[in-house]
Amino acid sequence: MLKKPLLVLFFALLPFAALAQSESQLVGKWQPLVGGSEANAKTLVNGLRDGTDFKIGSTSFDPPTGKMGYGNVDIALALAQKSLPENPTPAQLKAALIGTSAKPGILAQRADGQGWGQIAQSMGFKLGEVMRSPKAGERVAARPERPARLEKPDRPEKPERPAKPERPERPGR
Repeated sequence: MLKKPLLVLFFALLPFAALAQSESQLVGKWQPLVGGSEANAKTLVNGLRDGTDFKIGSTSFDPPTGKMGYGNVDIALALAQKSLPENPTPAQLKAALIGTSAKPGILAQRADGQGWGQIAQSMGFKLGEVMRSPKAGERVAARPERPARLEKPDRPEKPERPAKPERPERPGR
């Protein structure tokens, strides 16, 4: 009798456990982008996720996209990282994400209705290359080369079929 309520509770809390894991994964992944600070990474991920104003250092961010899912936050930060120098300042990160008066940022383009692939292409990248895991490249490099296909030997031409002999007519028809 006790098993059914526990199962219901387990499945009710499962989405919350997945959300917490996603947030912590993104914070760990994007911590180097904000100078190694876990607090700044958490502020960045949560600010983009909630679509609210936030600050990193003295730089204010106002995401034009509104709320975003963790996948969209990950893509936006991957595109920003690809377009920035190795240790960007918060102001450089803001320019890449939000944009400047001269050039719209990644999130401004997204808010205008462009897809992630279009945004990546406008930056000179392919989205698949930006999002590909570094481990994927290692797996491809570690894969042994396939042997070259052997050419099939030439086959002799088929002989022509002899013509069918005509059927003799049957008497009485």
